[in-house]
Amino acid sequence: MVDEQPRRARLIERPPRPLAGGRQLVADFGATSVTNGFIAIIFSVTGPVAVILAVGTEGGLGNAELTSWVFGVFVLNGILTILACWLYRLPMAFFWTIPGTVLVGPALSHLTWPEVVGAFMATGVFMFALGLTGWVGRLMSAIPLSIVMGMVAGVFLRFGTGLVTSVQADVWIAAPMVVTWVLLSALRGPGRWMPPIIGALLVGVVMVVVLGRFQPAPGDQSYLAQPALVVPQFSIQAMVELVVPLAITVLVVQNGQGLAVLKTAGHTVPVNFVTLACGAWSVLVATVGGVCTCLTGPTNALLVASGERTRQYTAGIVNGLLAIGFGLFAPLFTRAMLGMPPAFIGVLAGLAMLRVLQVAFVTAFGGRCSLGALVTFIVTVSDVTIANIGAAFWGLVAGIATSLILERGDFRIHRDAS
Repeated sequence: MVDEQPRRARLIERPPRPLAGGRQLVADFGATSVTNGFIAIIFSVTGPVAVILAVGTEGGLGNAELTSWVFGVFVLNGILTILACWLYRLPMAFFWTIPGTVLVGPALSHLTWPEVVGAFMATGVFMFALGLTGWVGRLMSAIPLSIVMGMVAGVFLRFGTGLVTSVQADVWIAAPMVVTWVLLSALRGPGRWMPPIIGALLVGVVMVVVLGRFQPAPGDQSYLAQPALVVPQFSIQAMVELVVPLAITVLVVQNGQGLAVLKTAGHTVPVNFVTLACGAWSVLVATVGGVCTCLTGPTNALLVASGERTRQYTAGIVNGLLAIGFGLFAPLFTRAMLGMPPAFIGVLAGLAMLRVLQVAFVTAFGGRCSLGALVTFIVTVSDVTIANIGAAFWGLVAGIATSLILERGDFRIHRDAS
């Protein structure tokens, strides 16, 4: 009994006391909180949502399923964001794993939607169990990050090539969007008040309207979301193919980014709480067809871009409230996005993934175990399916095996360092 309390204390980090009351929250709110929270949600509802729509439509999902997915990842994760920011007084925004979303695309070519949702739930249970052990940090570092990023680069590559083919297929819509993104990225002044991805979005909308290319998606014309509960199916094939890669994208790729961003900003993040929350919420979000929850990197970077460090948690609360509002009106937005030409979605998703793809390549091939990372990348890009299990899983297996055999020194250094 003597050691039980300290062990529990290490399992879930204790929030600061006392909890922030109404007066404290009002005192900590300000213009900076609203601005940063608003900019962060604008980022989340543009490129990342375009990725969901691109993956979902390619996988044959209907408007109702996509709307329910968007509802889950915004409304339910928005609630978690508000609770986490309030409890720990930290700017912790929780949304969904983008690389995990991309993994869903190839899986839908041979798995049913209920089977994929079953894998979402199983991944959440798996992550929650890992959180209960307290070993997450050790497990996160077991696989060299270069190999993981080789898989991420392979999965994301089609968004980069899709950007190019979109320009070729629909130059009058795609080219102005790309040029706007480049100019806002290159010009520090304008890019400071207009994020490049938002500028590309606005220019794309203008070009679609001017050219008369908007075609409203048919079907239900409701404005408020009506989430559809999905009855999961737990197939061995889906478990083997998706659970481990999905967990890696959350715990290593996405949470790793989020933790690094917040640590750089001077915040001490409760790692065990984050892991348990991502696991539990992944199960909850999956009930309406949403992909796994994670501690997002880019959104949190926008939340801590300015303002006093001790008050930045209020920007997270604003972000969570806006996410709930957006999710409630998901049908309106998804209908508008699906009415856009395919090139508009392709360019928006490609531009949103471009920097992430750059980081993935640099991390994969800029350090140790680069040969293993290359093999992982090649196998993942090949889109090979063995025993009905997708390429992302086999890429990790091949990359780890390659480094264990041909890069023993690098792997040993990584193991000792972790």
